[in-house]
Amino acid sequence: MTRVRPGAWLGPRGIAVGLAFSVAAGLLARSFDWQPVVAVLLIAFVLACALDWRAAGNALRLQRIAPQRYALARPDAFRYELENRANLPLRVGIIEEPVAKLAIALDGTRVIIPPRSRTTAQVGFVPRERGRTSLGASYAWYESSVGLVRHRVRIDGAGPIRVLPDLSALAGSDDLALRARLIDAGLRRLRRRGAGTEFESLREYGTDDAFRDIDWKASARRGRIMVAQHEVERSQQVIVAIDAGRLMAARLGDRRKLDYAVSAALGIAALARRAADRVGVHAFAGTTLAAVAPASGNAQAAAIVEALADIEPHQEESDYERLALTLRNAYRKRSLIVVFTDLFDPVASSTVLASLALLVRRHLVLVALMNDAAIGAALAAETHDAAGAYRAAIASGLAAERARAVTALRAAGMLVVDVPARDLRLAMLDAYLDIKTRGML
Repeated sequence: MTRVRPGAWLGPRGIAVGLAFSVAAGLLARSFDWQPVVAVLLIAFVLACALDWRAAGNALRLQRIAPQRYALARPDAFRYELENRANLPLRVGIIEEPVAKLAIALDGTRVIIPPRSRTTAQVGFVPRERGRTSLGASYAWYESSVGLVRHRVRIDGAGPIRVLPDLSALAGSDDLALRARLIDAGLRRLRRRGAGTEFESLREYGTDDAFRDIDWKASARRGRIMVAQHEVERSQQVIVAIDAGRLMAARLGDRRKLDYAVSAALGIAALARRAADRVGVHAFAGTTLAAVAPASGNAQAAAIVEALADIEPHQEESDYERLALTLRNAYRKRSLIVVFTDLFDPVASSTVLASLALLVRRHLVLVALMNDAAIGAALAAETHDAAGAYRAAIASGLAAERARAVTALRAAGMLVVDVPARDLRLAMLDAYLDIKTRGML
């Protein structure tokens, strides 16, 4: 803790008392010799300030305790331990220097510390962006109960911090637990029907068996009609591809589109891990930004969080052709490929469509989009003036373009989830649940 120059100055009460003395000196000077009057008042004021300064001079001991972890959109606080070593109460105010990626309470905090005692205080903040940044200094002022002189100090706390994705919705989430149970129930139902992708055994044909299940080669070898039984494959492969190009830098409410996509991607990864699927991630813009090969287990979950924590939007067009070729060459086995992107204009949507169509022949492609709630609000609002009519016309055009792009994606054989950003995580969990329980993969 160091003093800010000047380390002490007149506080609000000191300024008020100084003004009162000045007014009093002016009034008394009309009736008496003004020079001795002003001298007496000035000396009295200086002595009072000196005594107040000495009483609280080095009375405060202050320590800041910063959180160990920072998670996107999760409210937290800087905590302070304060000690008053004087024999009179202290009034203390604390503010934090602005920090990139953190929305810190602008008014700080104020506390009164009784004589010869300790107390705690805190200043709240909310991380508003993922990634790395640095903490700034803390500034505090304190004064005695008289309040003529205010002291100022600084805590030099600059240091690197890292804002992680929002994981609070994943740890022990009832949403995940419920969907994991539904996946298990769906897989058991598919097994009872004999549906699935992995060969299990052969048995003789029965009256309830479907004609398409007959294994003609085995029937020819054994001289009787045989049916192949399959079971649903538990350990399937899920690849989550996240667009980190310019379209994902836009803010929807208090977060960027990319932050919503990362949160939903981690939700998919957590649910897939509970379903015993292997999960990998691939973040891209003009080039590949991060890639984690498919695997399972707790170590894989940590690797995915580590890979996505620092991904930032790039102000460039995303190369979907490169993405499609990379994924097609890297993953020969049929996989669920989940692509988080945005379709804002016809050029971007046509590029996405042409590139992802290369993957549909071998893989199941699920495209996740975030529609802007402002467009729906503009369409639903009543129009009373020309500005409102223009807003409605623009919103109608954007909605129509988006609808055409979604229709084209579905016509090409892709699954599409198009919901408001705040609903994306749960919508993607439900889409994955539907794919697993229906045995689409």
